[in-house]
Formats: sequence, structure tokens, C-alpha cells
Amino acid sequence: MDYGHALEFGAFITPTATTPEAPIVLSRAAEASGLDLVTFQDHPYQPAFLDTWTLMSFVAARTDRIRIAPNVLNVPLRPPAVTARAAASLDLLSGGRFDLGLGAGGFWDAIEAMGGGRLTPGQAVTALEEAIDLMRELWDTSERRGAFTDGRYHRVHGAKRGPRPAHDIPIWIGAYKPRMLALTGRKGDGWLPSLGYMKPGDLTAGNAAIDEAAAGAGRDPREIRRLLNVGRLSADPREFAERLAQLALEDGIGTFILAGDDPRLLQEFGQDVAPAVRELVARERGDRGTSEAPVRSAAALAARRGGIAYDDVPAGLRAIEPGSFEYADVRATYMRGGSPGIVLQPESAEQVAAAIGFARRHPDLPLSVRSGGHGISGRSTNDGGIVIDLRRLDGIEVLDAEGRLVRIGPGARWANVAAALDEHGWALTSGDYGGVGVGGLATAGGIGFLAREHGLTIDHLRAAEVVLTDGSIVRTDAATHSELFWAVRGAGANVGIVTAFEFEVDEIGDVGYAQLAFQVDDVAEFLEGYGRIVESSPRDLTLFLLTGAPTPGQPQIVQLYGIVDSDDPDTIIARLQPFAELAPLVQQSVQLTTYAQVMANADLGPQHGAGEPHSRSGLIEHVTPAFAAAVERMLSSGAVPFFQLRAVGGAVTDVAEDATAYAHRSANFSVVALGSHPDRLDAQWRTLAEHVDGMYLSFDSSLRPERIAEAFPPETLARLRAVKAAYDPTCVFRDNFAIEPAAPAVAEASGADAA
Repeated sequence: MDYGHALEFGAFITPTATTPEAPIVLSRAAEASGLDLVTFQDHPYQPAFLDTWTLMSFVAARTDRIRIAPNVLNVPLRPPAVTARAAASLDLLSGGRFDLGLGAGGFWDAIEAMGGGRLTPGQAVTALEEAIDLMRELWDTSERRGAFTDGRYHRVHGAKRGPRPAHDIPIWIGAYKPRMLALTGRKGDGWLPSLGYMKPGDLTAGNAAIDEAAAGAGRDPREIRRLLNVGRLSADPREFAERLAQLALEDGIGTFILAGDDPRLLQEFGQDVAPAVRELVARERGDRGTSEAPVRSAAALAARRGGIAYDDVPAGLRAIEPGSFEYADVRATYMRGGSPGIVLQPESAEQVAAAIGFARRHPDLPLSVRSGGHGISGRSTNDGGIVIDLRRLDGIEVLDAEGRLVRIGPGARWANVAAALDEHGWALTSGDYGGVGVGGLATAGGIGFLAREHGLTIDHLRAAEVVLTDGSIVRTDAATHSELFWAVRGAGANVGIVTAFEFEVDEIGDVGYAQLAFQVDDVAEFLEGYGRIVESSPRDLTLFLLTGAPTPGQPQIVQLYGIVDSDDPDTIIARLQPFAELAPLVQQSVQLTTYAQVMANADLGPQHGAGEPHSRSGLIEHVTPAFAAAVERMLSSGAVPFFQLRAVGGAVTDVAEDATAYAHRSANFSVVALGSHPDRLDAQWRTLAEHVDGMYLSFDSSLRPERIAEAFPPETLARLRAVKAAYDPTCVFRDNFAIEPAAPAVAEASGADAA
């Protein structure tokens, strides 16, 4: 029985302690010989052997490509919860190069001597099955709750999950007897026996037992890789290859692991035998028409959502499905839970075009576009639809050092951008959190810590590469596709997917970063004072305000944080001093640092948001007494645990209102309120409505139809509708502040450039 697995070849090396460098040298020789895998037996009770975990870690550090595995791990002496952590850690540290072979035990006298418990063969199988379940539970970080198991031999009660391995670690089981073979069929990813322990017919019988158990568990037997430890079956490399090819074609062996500590033998195995086996098997499979082993398991296929042509994903385009190992890390965003039907991760503009084409073939499904996944408002995940995830388009490149022109991919994170620009003494204003992706912020506006001095992020955009709904890839700037370029700066999510931004950045030296906390008795008075001081301050100061609902019995705390663009301590203190007079300071931190260090405030790892964020956003010109009083009443209601004012104004107002799709240039402050209950939040927000003019897209999560008119003044909206009609007339991009296209005659009259 040939299961169609791609052939792999490995080494089984003795972990000798008498010459501890020998296993390392042999492992490096195995890698140099082109082998795929190096493995080590695990006998913790054997003083002549190095500890297997320690050895594997050392080998991982001394090699670059070859995978590493125990052959097989002694589970009775390796607590599974700790083993799960160790396995995930080694996999992460090695870049996804760890595989896990497990054994139920044996040598019980020696195990007891080391403190392990003696088990009967049946008990050992049960204990191994519990261990497998527990390890996989701890690797599953899609759940936030702790892991609970109550097995006979292995128990955890609220153990925290993680770390998540770098890849889906396969579990191979060393099995010979019926119960172990059945366990392999039900829950193993591979069968790992040794040929020297087997009699003629054992491979056939073992495969049959595994296949029967797999089918009974609803699995495709081809999901289970068949591995085999072998000795040198012939001194003649060609004959050796022929015998291995026979084992592959007749007994389904996909991985051959050679036991031997001779570097010359490993070289022969990797450079002569392995290529010959591959050639023989490929030729015979071609003649037989053997199908390849399935890429996805039956369980993964069962997790697919309806209405998606999964088999039609364009070749080469990375796709993550609900049953994929990586799905837990791509389904949600920073604040929003999601369960998309498929997540596409293109690596080029051409692949973005292919992803858009795939989405066009599914017009009834939600479509989300994601850069970093941090955004509050952006619909960058969904339920059952398609997500185009741009994280792999994360390049940062200097195009013109003299002109300070840089090219940045939409999937880059602002923390990484700041670090790269800092090497040149440059910076680009970019929000207040380094985990945000470039794409979402740089198409909405970009209200950041340098806004009052250097404007919005979009004000630094000089050109962009955009993939349109018809799959064409265009460059847009002030002279080429000028209406598209206008729309990208403030409403980019409506007109295409930007795959590269060209920014002119600023020279920025050390800056003062301030974090101030005040005990405030009169919130309205404090807000007025903050607004007045910000507006009268030099542009080198950009300070944000953050507070929330009061805690009963506790004083109201208001925080200010932001940047003074100066490397002079006296100037920094002078800029901050007026704020210190507003209320008693209860905490303060003022640092002379770099913009890159300020933006290095982010966790750039996977995001596991849950639920739905509820936020409202607005823009105001001044913090008037009426507005401040309304905010104080709103906070007192308890419905708003998070309230923020962001300073804009300054250089932002230097740009004409009609220069970009972000049109509310006269606003000096952005207003944000978040709450747990949308109805309560909306009710309180209505008390601010008469004071607010406009809205910033990035901070409003509501789906109210009128939000479009709030975000864009009438003239701007009319122009955007014409651009929408020219570049996305069928509304492919409809799930994030969708703008309705203008009628054809209106669009033509407006002069919007044609796609």
C-alpha cells in the first residue's frame, strides 16, 4: 500500500555522553548530506547517554535546516504538560524544526528507579493517549480559558495554554501491539517502528490495523505518515535504494531513518541512496497513477465553511482555513473576534490581484482587508467570509536617502517602521501604538504623536501602488490617477488595496516622551484647560488625553501622554509645565528618548480579540465649556470606560480641506469613546452630537448608514462617489465604510479618472 507521501530521509544518532561532541558533529554531517531529519533515542535512566531534550536543543542551535525529533520520547518520565511547553519552545527557537516521537514506556524497572510509576501495557497505552490529548490542548491557543483534563494518569486544572508552536508539531507513535496501533490510527500523525524489531508481514499487518482505526475515527489513513528506523540494508547503495523503494511502494513508508553513527554512511545515505529512492519511487508512482497524500486532514476539511470554492484558490497563494493550524492566529484582530471562512496571505501585488479575483468569484461573501489587525473600526475580520491579510507585504526600503523617500508595505507594523527609519535619523508620524499595521492607518489619515508638527501620515504620501478590483496594478500620485491618489488619502479602503506606499519622511532627533497622571476633581475644567493649552502650545508638542468612567470611592484620574519634539530638557519641561498646573500630579514620567523607542510599545505577536468593540468617534475644533460639561456627564454615567482626546491641529490645518479625502482639517482634536454596551454608548454619545463636527474613520465601529456623511463633508462625499464609480463600480470593497458609487452620468461629469 503506497500512501503517496513525499519521501523523507533521516538519521538515528546515539546520544552518547562519553564523547558529547559526537552527536553534534554527526547531526551537522546529516544536515550537510541533505538529510531531512535527525533523531535521538530517549532513555533518561541511562547514564551513558546525554539527556535527549538538552541534546536536541543544542543540535537545533548548531544547525540551520534539518528537523529534530526524539525517537521516541519516554513519556512515563516526561510529564506531558511540561513536555508540551518544552516541545513548543524548541519548535519556536528552531524556527519550526521540531517533530515529536512518543513511546508508551518499557524498561519499567529502570523507569521506577528514576521515580516513574510502573504501568501495565494497557495502562501505558491509556496514559500515552491522555498525554497526547493534553499536549495538543495546551498547544491550542484559540481558547483563552485554561486547560482542564481529568485523566487517570495525567491531570491539569486550569493550566495556561501556550506557547503555541511555530508549526503544527506532528506526533509520531512508536507502536507494535494492537492497542498502540489503534491509538496511532485514531490520534497519531505518524507510525514510527524499527525494522529490526519486526517480522515479515508486520508492516502489512500494522498498516492494516492503523488504517482500520483511522477509518473508524473518521480519518483518511493517508493522513498518517509511515516512518521506519532502518539499518544499512545493503553495502551497495543502488541495492540499498531498491530495497527502500520497495518498502515505500509496497508498505507505504514515507520516511526512512538510518541508524548509524558513521558520518560517511550518513553522507552516502543522503547524497546517493536518498536521490535514487526518490527517482525509483517517482517513476513507479507515475506508471501507477498514485495520488499524493492529502494536504489537509479529514477534520480540517470538515471545518470548511459553505459557499467557498477552496479548491479554486489560485496556485501559490497562501490560504489558511478554519481547520488549519495557523487559523487561531489569523481569525481575530486586536479587539474583534472573528471566524472567517478563509484567510488569504498574498506575498506580492500580483497575488493580491489574484486574491481580489477569488473574492470577486464569491460576491455574496463578506470581504475584509487586513494590514496589522489592530484597528478598532476596520472590518478586518468577519464571519464565514474572505480575509485578504497583507502581513507578508511588510517591506521597508529607502528609495532616495537625500530626498528621504521610503517605500513601505501595508503589512509592516509601525514599530518596525520607526526602528528602520531611526537608523537614518528619520521618523514618520504614525498613531500612538507600534502594533498598528501601516495599511489601515495610512489610508484613513494617521493621527499620531507628531501630527501638530508634521501633519497626518497621509500628508507624507507621495505615491502608492494600488491593486484595483479588476486585478490591474497601478501607480498613483499627484499626476497619475490623481483622483485615485486623492481618495487613497482618507478613504483608501473604498477604492483598492494599496500594496506599497512611498512616503517622504522627516528628520527627527531625540524627543521628550511624557506620561502624566492627574487627580482631577473638576473634569470639565480640566478638559477645557487641556484644550486651551494644547491649542496655544508650539507645534512641537502633541499630547493626548485619556480617562474613563469614575470608580466609586476613588479619585478621577486623567492621563496625558505624548511627545515634545526637542532634545533640550529645558524646552521639554517648559512645554509641559502649563499642564502641571491644571491639577495635582499623582504620577509622572518624562524621558529623553527616540521616536522609535516610543513606538516600541507593542506586542507584535498574534492577536486573539474576542467579541465586538463598540466605539464612537468625532472631531472638534475646540474643547468648549459646553463640550467639556457634556463629556463629564457622559463619564459620570459609567457607560464609557475609555475616553480619549487626540491633539490634531497645527500642521494638519496647513493642508487644504479638498486636498485629500480626509477633509476635516480645521479640527484641533479627535474624540474617541469606547463602551461595552452599544445602546448605552450611543445614548451617551448623542449628548455630544451637537458639539462634534465630522468623524475619524479609524475609531468608529458603528454601522449606522449616516456615519458616511459624518465622515465626509458633502463635497468630499460627492467626489468620493465619483471615484468609487470609476474604480469600484460593483462595490467589491463594501464592508468597511462603504461609499455608494455615483450614477455613471454623475461620475463622468465629475471628471474622475477612469480605471
